Parts: sequence; structure tokens; C-alpha cells
Amino acid sequence: MKMRGKIYRYDSIKERSFKMGLKTQNSRGKFFMVYLILISLSVLGLILAFKPLFLLNQIITSPSSDLRIDLPSPQVHSHNPRWLRLIRDYLPEKQIRVGFLNIKEQERESFEASGPLTLKNVHISLDPLPENVTWKSLYPEWIDEEVSNCPEIPLPQPEGSDADVDVIVAKVPCDGWSGNKGLRDVFRLQVNLAVANLAVESGLRRVDRMVYVVFIGSCGPMHEIFKCDERVKRVGEYWVYKPDLLKLKHKLLMPVGSCHVASPFAQLGQEPWRTKNENNLTLEGIRKQRVAYVTILHSSEAYVCGAIALGQSIRQSGSHKDMILLHDQSITNRSLLGLSSAGWNLRLIDRIRSPFAKKDSYNEWNYSKLRLWQVTDYDKLVFIDADFIVLKKLDHLFYYPQLSAAGNDKVLFNSGIMVLEPSPCLFKDLIEKSLKIESYNGGDQGFLNEIFVWWHRLSKRVNTMKYFDEKFKGTHELPENLEGVHYLGLKPWVCYRDYDCNWDMSVRHVFASDSVHKKWWKVYDKMSEQLKSYCGLNKEMEKRIEKWRNIAKNNSLPDRHWEIEVKDSRKKNLVVK
Repeated sequence: MKMRGKIYRYDSIKERSFKMGLKTQNSRGKFFMVYLILISLSVLGLILAFKPLFLLNQIITSPSSDLRIDLPSPQVHSHNPRWLRLIRDYLPEKQIRVGFLNIKEQERESFEASGPLTLKNVHISLDPLPENVTWKSLYPEWIDEEVSNCPEIPLPQPEGSDADVDVIVAKVPCDGWSGNKGLRDVFRLQVNLAVANLAVESGLRRVDRMVYVVFIGSCGPMHEIFKCDERVKRVGEYWVYKPDLLKLKHKLLMPVGSCHVASPFAQLGQEPWRTKNENNLTLEGIRKQRVAYVTILHSSEAYVCGAIALGQSIRQSGSHKDMILLHDQSITNRSLLGLSSAGWNLRLIDRIRSPFAKKDSYNEWNYSKLRLWQVTDYDKLVFIDADFIVLKKLDHLFYYPQLSAAGNDKVLFNSGIMVLEPSPCLFKDLIEKSLKIESYNGGDQGFLNEIFVWWHRLSKRVNTMKYFDEKFKGTHELPENLEGVHYLGLKPWVCYRDYDCNWDMSVRHVFASDSVHKKWWKVYDKMSEQLKSYCGLNKEMEKRIEKWRNIAKNNSLPDRHWEIEVKDSRKKNLVVK
């Protein structure tokens, strides 16, 4: 029993040891299997992640394999610069071509777009401006109207697909810009013209095509080229525009400055700003515009007679265009009746005070002229001052773009006759800037010259100013081929019709001309008796004329106009003021 017991104990221990060994081996085997499985899964994951071409080819091309593996789509790197985010909602559902202008080489990558929406990024270089191209060379004080002498502003001429973009991104130069004066910068003009040229070229002569332009810069684009009405968004220094390509094309056909007279019909020449293979601009769209002549009276009735004569001269020239007269409450009902009879459509306005004018000065309310940009039921206006007469039909002026005017002095234009385009946003902009920009002469002309620094020269025949300086060498005659005369100095209706009363004062001899004086009275003679009554002399006017006639006589002025016998019938039929 004891032996068996010992054997029994021995057998039990041995068996237990054997079983424990088996369990240990089983545990090690299971652990090894788990280890192998984990290794295999890791390797498989790496294989799938790296997707070796030879393995993919075997999986895809093996005819005996039913294995399908859904691999993730390859990721396309996208770069959405700020300008793209701003215009994304305006872009068509297609891939776009983007043209870049005036972007420095080290900045290009940050502005370029990439991704499924972008087909191509094109960087277009600008040639350096020649040293002789200055603002003064673009806007000389005097020109020979028969000879073009404009300097060349080099513009890029992209070809092929480079000239076919959907979006243009350009940095605009703003050096020297401030809110209290205009910016006359040739490089700024070059960039704006280059952008306009690329936009028109990209239109491929289809004026209905959409081309968006994004300008980057605190000063924004030149509003003379890219109108505020075409601006769809502005965020900080980013300005987004959808320009009217037909109107933009028309501006490109204008000379680069006032160095040459602009042609209303945009006939082809060899100037670099014109497209060499372009046909003459189709004027059909321009012909359909709503147009009108316009003048303005405010603060007194001193120019009522002048406005009546102006309206009659327009009709006598053969024009049948609408005529609009803006007036304030200072114009009496009797005068309004005469103005209406002369052909003017009357519109009441509130005056606008010149912010920097002295109280009760002659130009205190001259900024009322800014109301012209509120006449938005017309696409284009030809503004004419009330001391002006039309000698030949001026309807061709409606083919000119804003702002077209005759030269005045140095780089400035004369605001006595202007082609302009009414616009609510431009009017708002003008009012805001009038509080910051001080006019050189305190009036509207000085202010407008700081706003419209890029303007188009009209022929001096359109706005010939009655002014005779030393260039006339003592002669006070004007050519006979004039289209309009601007009467500076004392106006014809405040003189006797017998001679120009500017001769009675030495300081006013620069404005004196009997022959030009007679041109106004020819218009007067064709007016009805009713309208003539608005141009009569009153006692105060006659007293002033006689005062200066006597002074001229006492001083024995050498022109001796004071000796002329007065036959003006108005002297015998004075009107009651």
C-alpha cells in the first residue's frame, strides 16, 4: 500500500509536470501565432499604403483573382488664395485660366491658384517705361491737333492661350497716393491699361463674355478706366470688378493722354494702345444710349439769359437731342417759363456747398455741378456752361467716353464743356472726396481735375475760350471753323450789343473781341421776342456799363470803343428787375 502510494504520488507529479509542459508549449504557440498575425497585418497595411505598382498590377490584372480592394482616391493639392475665395461665387462651373500682372517673382507662388477649378496660371510681364514718358509728356499744355505726338506706353501683347483668361489679378501701384489729391503716375496708368487690354483680348471680341478682374492695393484701380458701377466686391485692399468689355475697348481706342485729340469714332492708327488687327469699334451699342445736353443754374438768375441762348444755339445747330436744365429754388417761375420755352427740361435740385470756399464767395456753391452725376435716367451727358453758345452741331460728342474735355492749363482740362456718364456710386464717391480734396481754384474745375486725372482731349474748336493772351499778338479774332465759344469775362448780354464792353476795362482786354461778341448776338437775333425779353437790360446794368464807358473815356483808352455810338434798342426799353 505504501509503495503504491509512493508510486501513485510519483505518477501524479509526473503527469502534472507533463500537463504543465503541454500548457506552456500551447501558450507559447498561441503567442507566436498572434505575433505572426500582427506582423502580417502590419506588412499588409504598409503594402496597401504604399501601393506598389507591381502588386496593384497583379491584383488588377490577375484573371483568377476575385479580390477587390477599394483604394482611396489620389489627393489633389489645392491652393485657394484670398482673391480666389472672394470671387468663387462669381465664377462659372468650369476650369479657369488666371492671368497675373505686376506680381513680383518671389510673390507669385502665394498668389497662384491650384486645384480642380484652376486650369492655368499665366504671369504676364510689363516692359519698363521709357524715361521720356512722364505725365507732363502725356498731358502737354498745347498740341498741334493735326499731328500726333504721343509717347509710347509699352503694353504686353500676349498670344495664344496666354491671351485667353477668365480672371486677371493685378497689383496696382499706389506710391504717392493720399486721400487729399489725385494721383498722376505713369506706371499706375500702364498697369491699368495693361489689365484693360488683357481683359479685352480675353473677350475674344465677344462682348458678352465674363472676365473678372481683381486689383490689389490700397488705392484701387483708376476709376476713369474701371468704373465703380462695375465693382462687384471690395474687401480691404482687394477690389473685384466685372468690366463692360465694349466700354473698356472703347477707352483703349483713346490716346494715352491729351497729347493727341481723341477721335469719337475710334478710327485705327498705329498708336501702341490700339490693337493692330482690330476693326473699327462697332458703335451700335453706343448709338442706343440715352443721351442729353445739360446745364445748371443756381444761386442767382444772372445766367438765365445765357442758358436760354445756349438752348437756342443747340437747336439752331440742328440737334434734336434732349436738353436738361438743373436749377435750384433761386430761379423764379417767370424765368423757368422762359427756360422751358427755350427747349430745356427742368429739374429742381438742392445746391451743394464747396467745402473749402469762403462764405458768400463767387464759387461757394459751385460744387452743385456734382449733381450732374445723379441724372441717371441718361447714360451719357454733354454738360455745357450757360456762358457758351454752340455754332455747329455737337452730337458727335456723345460718342466720347467719360471724361472728355478741352484743355485748359498745363495738365488740366476746362470743365465748361464735358462728356460724362451719370452714376450713383460715382456721385457718392465725389461727395466723399470733396470733403478731403481741396480745389486749386476753390471751384468745381479744380476739384474735378483731381478726380479725373486721365481725361480725353476734345478739339479746341469745340470749346474755344474767348481769351486773347500775348500769343495773339494784339489781334482779338478767332478762327471761323469753330464749333462752340466759351464767353469768359463780362458776358455779351450784360454789354451793349454794339461792342464788347470788356474793352472798357484795361484788365479785361484779354477777354475782349467784337467779332466773337457778334456771334452771340446772331443767336439772339434768331430767338423769339418772348425769349429776347429775358435778355433785357435793367437800370442797374445800364448804370454799370455807362460808369465804365466814362472811365475808359476819361483814361482815353487807345482802342477808343468808348467813342462808339450806342444803338442797342434795349437801352431805350429797360426792364424792371
